[in-house]
Amino acid sequence: MSKDQTYGVIILAVSIVGIIAYAALLFAYALVVLQITAFIAVAGVLVIAAWIGYTMATTPPPAPIEVPETTAAAQTPTDPAAEKN
Repeated sequence: MSKDQTYGVIILAVSIVGIIAYAALLFAYALVVLQITAFIAVAGVLVIAAWIGYTMATTPPPAPIEVPETTAAAQTPTDPAAEKN
């Protein structure tokens, strides 16, 4: 079994144990477990939103794109069909 497969089996086993533990806690202390779960979910989303906002607020704006000046001949569009005639 490769290293990745071993990690996969470990993650699978821990996940199944976590599901069983969560279900047992849910049946024993339903209201508290649901309140904690809801808090963690909402806090997680708000932390991600705060991180995005912080990143946007602290990132400097990109430098403006400078278009080089061109001559009038270079500005005329070329038509490949017209060049063949």
